[in-house]
Order: sequence, then structure tokens, then C-alpha cells
Amino acid sequence: MTPTLEVLNPATEEVVATVPAATREDVDQAVVRAVQAQSAWAALSPGDRARLLRRFAATVDGHVEELARLEVREAGHVIGNARWEAGNVRDLLDYAAGGVERLTGRQIPVPGGLDVTILEPLGVVGVIAPWNFPMPIAAWGTAPALAAGNAVILKPAETTPLTALRLAELALEAGLPEHLFQVLPGHGPVTGDALVGHPDVAKIVFTGSTAVGRQVLAKGSAHLKRVTLELGGKSPNLVFADADLEAAAAAAPMSFLDNSGQDCCARTRILVQRTVYDRFLELLAPAIEAVTVGDPADETTDMGPLISRSQLERVRGYVRPDAPGIRGKAPEGPGFWFPPTVLTGVGPHARVAVEEVFGPVAVVLPFDDEAEAVALANATDYGLSGSIWTRDVGRALRVSQAVRAGNLSVNSHSSVRYWTPFGGFKQSGIGRELGPDALAAFTETKNVFISNVPTGTEDPAQ
Repeated sequence: MTPTLEVLNPATEEVVATVPAATREDVDQAVVRAVQAQSAWAALSPGDRARLLRRFAATVDGHVEELARLEVREAGHVIGNARWEAGNVRDLLDYAAGGVERLTGRQIPVPGGLDVTILEPLGVVGVIAPWNFPMPIAAWGTAPALAAGNAVILKPAETTPLTALRLAELALEAGLPEHLFQVLPGHGPVTGDALVGHPDVAKIVFTGSTAVGRQVLAKGSAHLKRVTLELGGKSPNLVFADADLEAAAAAAPMSFLDNSGQDCCARTRILVQRTVYDRFLELLAPAIEAVTVGDPADETTDMGPLISRSQLERVRGYVRPDAPGIRGKAPEGPGFWFPPTVLTGVGPHARVAVEEVFGPVAVVLPFDDEAEAVALANATDYGLSGSIWTRDVGRALRVSQAVRAGNLSVNSHSSVRYWTPFGGFKQSGIGRELGPDALAAFTETKNVFISNVPTGTEDPAQ
């Protein structure tokens, strides 16, 4: 019997679709096809590869609304966010296409000849995407890998395979060669494990939990496989006394409630200078209570459901019903709903303050001075993102340099732009995605020395 995946609508718990789950044999066959497709793709001129990727981007652009509606149904994302996510795939493809003809090596001065470097594609790249942002994060690896001349096998998350499958169809409609970009839905311990362990897959790009990231790294090491890992986070939101408190409080809710808190960059530790702690909470309470939680297809909804029943139970396990704090409202009945929640009166070492909840839950902790703020911000195994709210430019620079995280924002909660690098410190990952160097991460550097010394004489470079 063919294994399958059942896709549920998180807002209604209704079955949206049932899709076949790839077996280990399916992975083996896909890799064989990808190797053949990659060889022909790499042989194309850079201009032709760029042209096809731009056509793929244009095709996605023509289906943004369709993809967004599909994302609402399979992932429970609010429609405005889902449209942004589909548009982000388009933008990533366009950006990567612009880098194809600029992916150049260097000429290095050496005695006795000419030395040049050449950037060559790796071959077949496996991309393992998460369920929290199925479309954009899949594109983070896929777009630059294709642009650099590689073939891609994408394994979407078990709960959110539909948008990935549709993107593969759109790639063919746009004219990309068959088997160059393949999508294999399946179970992580089967499909994902086979992809990571396959000797002909040159690189794995994995986004998910730190625990599974360690497994990917360990299994890939058997073949010295290149690995990029984007893992968990427990990001701080530092609010100093000199900050614009009204702006900081107004922005705080969606810094951890976006995507129902299912975001590695979520600012779930709100650190507030003690002298303005009470005032900040006064401003934060109405902002939290004003967040609209409900039907993700409704244009006025701010926050949708969690992805699954198991995720809902996980989040519930971090919050006592009688815990002091600020709470919003969430629907009752079918669906995986949890209200916006800010906990006060918890210590910095409480589970909810140190572990990644991956839900709409934040804690507020006071600090006395800049040194304590930095110490609290760094008191985590993670180092992905963070925000700093202050009017003091000097403090913003000092704290930015002192906080051990890969993506920081001052007076903002922005973490991800496709034209700037993204990645974490510590146990938040290995490597960087996006930005001007994204394509180079999917290449090998080859060095070639050409001697200009006449034949039969000694080469001074030796």
C-alpha cells in the first residue's frame, strides 16, 4: 500500500488533501533523474539560465493569489501574510536570476603566470523545508541553488506539501527542464533521512528544530556533505528607558504573534528597563488585546491558528491557566487556537523563558542597566534574531555588537530581507542564506594556475 500524507486545514480540522509520501526508492530514483538534469542545466549559458529563472518568477507572479489561498488552507496563515510569502518566492527567483551572470571567480596575482578561481555548481542539492513558512523558506535554498547551476530536490514538511507541489508544476510551465526541480513530500524519518544520506546529494539545506538539525549534520557527515542549518531561536526584544515606549509597545505584539508565534525569529523575550517596566506593560496590554484572532481567510484577521493539535498541546504545556500576564482572545470550537499571551512575574530561568515555545507566548523581564540587558539577551543557547529599542545611537551600536545573534534590528523587528544575509549564532544554525553571497554557497571554488614560464625552465611558483 502506498504511504500517504493527510493535509488538514488548521482552522477547521477538515482534510484538505491526501498526497503520496515518497519512499526511499522514490528518493533514489529522483536523485538519478536530478543528476542527469543538472548536467545539462549547468552546461547552459548563464544568460539562458537567468532567462528561465525570470520566466519562473513571472509564472509565480501570475499565481500569487492561488498560492496564497492554498497556503491559508494548508498552513492557516492569514491571507495578507500568505500573499507576501508567495510574492517572496517570486522576488527570490528574480533576485537569484540577477546573480547568475555575476557569479564570477577572481584573478589573483601570482609570480610566473596567471591564477584564476572558478565557481562550479555542487550538483544535486536537497532542500528540507519547514511547515511554518513553507513557500519562502523553500525558495531560500531552491532559488540560489538553481541559479548557481544545481538541481534541487525539495522535501516539504509533512503538514504543508501543497504549495511546494504547485511550485514544481509552475516551474515546468515556465520552461525549466524536467527533473531539475523535483518535490518529494514524505515523512522525515523516511524521505528526509534518505535525502540526507544519499551519496549523490552534495548539499542539504535544512530549516527546522535544533534537535533535528543535529541529526542532519551527523548523518550528512558520513559523506562529508555540505550542510546549511537554520534552526531555533529565543530572540530578545530589548526596550531601554530612553526608547519611544509608545512605538515599542505598539510594535511588540506582532514581533512574536506573527504567524501565530511559529517563527524562529519571534521576539519572545521582552526585556524592559525597570524604570519604565510598569509604563510599558500599561501600553502593551491594549495592543495585545486588540489583536484579532480568527479565520485566516478573512482580510481583517491578524493571527490564525497553530499548525496542528500536537503543536497546540505543546504550547499549552508552557502556560499555566492561572499564570499572571496579559491575554488576548481566540476562537473556540474546531481548529488549533491559542490566544495571544504575555507572561509576567516569571524568572529568567523558567522553561517558558529559555525554551523555544513556537507559539503566541512571550515573557516580559526587567533589567536595570545596559550590562544586565546584554547578559539577559545572551542567556540562551540560541542566537538568531533580536531587537533593540533606544534613541541613543551609541547604545544601539554597543548593544548590537555585544548581543550574540545573527540578525538584529534597531527600533524595528525586521529580520528577513532576501537581499541581505540571514542566519544564526550558537545553536541557531550553521551558514548563511539570502543576500548577495547566496549563490556562492552552492558552488565549489576551483583554483587554476596557468604558467607563463617557457617550457623546460623552472617554475618560480613551485
